[in-house]
Amino acid sequence: MKKLALYILTMSSIIGITACSDDYLNTSPSTSISSDGIMASASTAIVPLNGIYKTMYSEGWTVTANEQQGDGICGYNLMADCMGEDLVWVADGNGWYSFDTKYTGKSYYARTDFRPYDLWKAGYTWIANANYVLSAEETMEGSTADVNNIIGQAYAIRAYAYFMLAQQYARTYVGHEDEKCVPIYTGATVAGSTGEARSTNKEVFERIWEDINKAVTLLKDASTRTSKTHIDYAVACQLKARICMVMNKWQEASDAAQEAIRNTTATLTKDVLSGMNSISQADVMWGAEITADQAQGWGTFLTHMDAVSFIGSDMAMYSTGAPKKINKLLYETMGDNDIRRGWWLPNQADEWGNKLDNTYIQNKFKFSNVSSWLGDMIWMRVEECYLTAAEAECHLGDDASARNLLNELMSYRDEDYNTTKSGNSLGKLTTDKTYSLLEEIITQRRIELWGEGHRIYDIKRLKQGFIRTAEMGWAEEYLISENANVRTDNPETWGWVMTIPQAEFDGNVNMDLSTDQNPLDSGL
Repeated sequence: MKKLALYILTMSSIIGITACSDDYLNTSPSTSISSDGIMASASTAIVPLNGIYKTMYSEGWTVTANEQQGDGICGYNLMADCMGEDLVWVADGNGWYSFDTKYTGKSYYARTDFRPYDLWKAGYTWIANANYVLSAEETMEGSTADVNNIIGQAYAIRAYAYFMLAQQYARTYVGHEDEKCVPIYTGATVAGSTGEARSTNKEVFERIWEDINKAVTLLKDASTRTSKTHIDYAVACQLKARICMVMNKWQEASDAAQEAIRNTTATLTKDVLSGMNSISQADVMWGAEITADQAQGWGTFLTHMDAVSFIGSDMAMYSTGAPKKINKLLYETMGDNDIRRGWWLPNQADEWGNKLDNTYIQNKFKFSNVSSWLGDMIWMRVEECYLTAAEAECHLGDDASARNLLNELMSYRDEDYNTTKSGNSLGKLTTDKTYSLLEEIITQRRIELWGEGHRIYDIKRLKQGFIRTAEMGWAEEYLISENANVRTDNPETWGWVMTIPQAEFDGNVNMDLSTDQNPLDSGL
């Protein structure tokens, strides 16, 4: 009988490491954890949590090669935005993330060095290790506040991981509740455990919903976090709001996002032009501080994004061969005094002698110290909460509340901005204009959160299609909208649903390649 794929489990020893250790690359049976006694007390159980978080900003541990394609959460955020229409490509460069942009990575499901394996391993590693922490929920010693902090974070991590997997390996929740999603594991697993079958979207989101609500409840009465890398009550509330948006739970989404605003120490700020490279920035709610001994150099998120820092330099970075640009049509929607215009350089061209059209190149994400490869990883900003609450209120029909939330955010971006729009209609394609308030909120969301990993998931949950055009700035080889294998112009497409790795079918008796694999093409 086949047993649960080992690669899901071999990272379970991660929970015994410290935040600055590389020992997570070692593998050992997860049963060794209980004998170590590390889960006995909240004061020591923080070590397992730090180990999980370490993988969220570490490069290359999920794959056997092509390590530069994954840099934890920021790498997956870049992947998600590459799949949309707003993060524009003009050349492959070294090739990293180009297969996400062209939707060609799905065909590599039999390999252990491409996105199907990468995403699956990351999600189930986080789940497996969160499950070990949660196995001590009833026995962990410590003050109620300290135990709530540890267990609450573990529930939030598991919810986050299942949410990430669900959005990648299934079509969007609403309208596809009964379709197959991913297997569910809630107990401790070891090498040799029998694998589970794919659960439905409904079952997976029930798991996510229960977990995130437990996280919110526990973290509300938890001790104060000691690092922005840890999930606290406000971050958990906004993670819940993200989940609500996909489930179309609009009132719950608004309530959760506004609760996050009320309880976070992060504040709206105009000081957002320094490179998005420090978690001390006033608006940052969640992220990872990268110290000198943790800087990974080649392959990290910023090496793929920051080309501007290398203008006039002899150093050839991944970013200079494949400069990331903004959709020109989206850029032109900003007001003349919108400070976010500084996030892109519309007139920057040919500084590297490579004859690429580098106009509209991004300037939003930059190293804090290029020579030391330093720059923090930002995973959530308070602006997202305002945009989420505004969108949710608009879906609920409360245009006045939606406008107030949007205008409050925009007062920090454009002194001339004051929308009076109303209504919540959207076009079939993202380029089909309705001039509604909802469309305006989504437009500002596209600008504000560009490069932060929301675009393809927003397109999916809003059930719109999209196209890419030369007018937006896209090179011809990326114009995939009518490609039969993708069909990004149709929200029912399977083109943007990831294939399940062959290793899972090889190691899981309850999954069958012939019946459980997602379509390789658009399915239309």
